[in-house]
Amino acid sequence: MRRQASLPGKTNLFIKGLLMFALLGFAAGASAENSRVFGDYVVHYNAFRSDTLSPEIAKAYNLTRRNNRIIVNITVLKKVLGTTGKPVPATVTGNASNLTGQLKSLEFREIKEDTAIYYIAEMKVSDGEFLKFKLNITPEGEEGPARLQFSKRFFTY
Repeated sequence: MRRQASLPGKTNLFIKGLLMFALLGFAAGASAENSRVFGDYVVHYNAFRSDTLSPEIAKAYNLTRRNNRIIVNITVLKKVLGTTGKPVPATVTGNASNLTGQLKSLEFREIKEDTAIYYIAEMKVSDGEFLKFKLNITPEGEEGPARLQFSKRFFTY
């Protein structure tokens, strides 16, 4: 089930926070760009510790800032010639599994900012936990889902 949040007075606050995080990731040697092409769509994805968000952004979007919590962020763009793409609504479902086989369901909620659309899920992690994410992403109006898989290790130090 999708929940929607929209804060007109906070336009670009979330985008600035994600940009800041992407720049920090790039500076640390990590890839700042995580995306996959699925036909007419490009899916951008990331998972990061929630305590890297500023307190203002966390409060504005009702996100918990803790070193043992992560945020999974998904954005779906329809390819449009001559542009970076058009954000489109989608249904995002999925789970994460760790090395011991524990399955953790992800509940995504929709956040709209002007023309941007984000799908955000939060979950707890243990120090050093390696997670394999398996997501189904169905853009509005499409029949079948795009299946996205990625892995990441998290440290809570």
